[in-house]
Amino acid sequence: MAVHTKHPASAPPAAPAREKTGHLMLRAWCVFVVFTALSGTAWINAIGELPTAIITIAGGLLSIGLWFAVRPPVQWRRLPWFTIAYVAWAALSIIWSHWREATAVTLLLLVITTLQGLFIGSVLTWRELVRTIASALKWVMALSLVFELWVSVFIRGPLLPGFVIPSEPADDPIVYWSRDNLFDGGRIQGIMGNANLLGPVALLAVIVFSIRLAAGAPRRTLLGVWIALSAYLFYRASSATAYVAALAVAIVLVTVLLMRRARRPGERTRYYIAYAVIGLGGALTFWLLRGQIFTALGRSADLTGREAIWEKVLARAVEHPLIGWGFSTPWVTGDPAFDGWIIDHGQTVMQAHNMWLDVFLQLGLVGVFLMGMLYLAFIWRSWFFAVDRPRWDLRDDRPYSPLTLLPTLVAAILLVQGLAESGPLLLWGWLFVVMLAFKIKQSPHIGEGASEMRIAIERGELTARLP
Repeated sequence: MAVHTKHPASAPPAAPAREKTGHLMLRAWCVFVVFTALSGTAWINAIGELPTAIITIAGGLLSIGLWFAVRPPVQWRRLPWFTIAYVAWAALSIIWSHWREATAVTLLLLVITTLQGLFIGSVLTWRELVRTIASALKWVMALSLVFELWVSVFIRGPLLPGFVIPSEPADDPIVYWSRDNLFDGGRIQGIMGNANLLGPVALLAVIVFSIRLAAGAPRRTLLGVWIALSAYLFYRASSATAYVAALAVAIVLVTVLLMRRARRPGERTRYYIAYAVIGLGGALTFWLLRGQIFTALGRSADLTGREAIWEKVLARAVEHPLIGWGFSTPWVTGDPAFDGWIIDHGQTVMQAHNMWLDVFLQLGLVGVFLMGMLYLAFIWRSWFFAVDRPRWDLRDDRPYSPLTLLPTLVAAILLVQGLAESGPLLLWGWLFVVMLAFKIKQSPHIGEGASEMRIAIERGELTARLP
């Protein structure tokens, strides 16, 4: 006969563990910081340079304050030392800089972006970091489409920065924030006001949303919609650099997945050989046939005037080959040293359109060496972070996580972009290098270690398992 009792053996029902409000606000702030970096020049186009500078400086100070308040566990011996060395060399260049005011202003931007990358990498776990990047990218993709739609429906014509409607056509459409191309099949520029900036960010969005989908994130149908929207913006941006970056990402992804299938020692060697042959052969073929390739993409064989820019930059850089002329990323066009130096489409150029030439001009061979070592260390760690099975004890059958693909695919984008743009040296390019390099060194295994467990940051056990 069954006996009823008022003292059941099981635990009483309780609400599921939830994140504290303070941590939700912290992650929301991180989303804003990443969004600010990804949106790039959108802030300047919308509110001007001075308000943007105030927001940037205030954001850096707030992140520093939050860092001291939260005090996340950090292994100070495992800092990205080449990153710190590059920033220190850039700061030291103010001594011999030929444009000290430009150096001081842009150095402040470099330091703030570096601190923001370290801050985000220290207060978020890998799962939270990917979620944060995805949230920021959703805002960039959605606002870019809404902005272009608003211009086409309500303005019905080009729009200048500051929401100014031009009274007469500009001498060159490069000055427009939006060219009203959404419905006429032309290249769209998004909130950045530059198709060459929108293309790589849209490619990054496709990668991040796909990783989230593969990791089993909730609302999978909605993630599919975000992937489709990002792919559409990537196509409409029609950036030749972004197309080449997408090809590089595909090659890297296939190689990583093949590497993960290796079961015996030495089995990866043939994949490495094939990868090197395809990579070097593809790069040589691309360079030899660049005229036909860029013509097919609707671009000139000299990469839309970039070769002429490179010649002028190189000619000045070799005058001070060891230590350079002084840091300035981007070039401050109001400085006499840059104003009118290189003109393209009637505008003073703000970059060398090649990050290695830009570093050589500003910081000489020493800067190129530091940047090269920085990227070598980042690529090395991100590659094995992706291809090696997670292991910290005798167990060797733990499954791979899709999240580990992010750093090496980001590296592929930035390396290709750096050949035709200086974007990897600032904004989201620099933020992601610092943030991901620091995170890999602090947390080489997803979900394990002091930095991942985050004793100093309270969050529920259930939310820690969410992708």
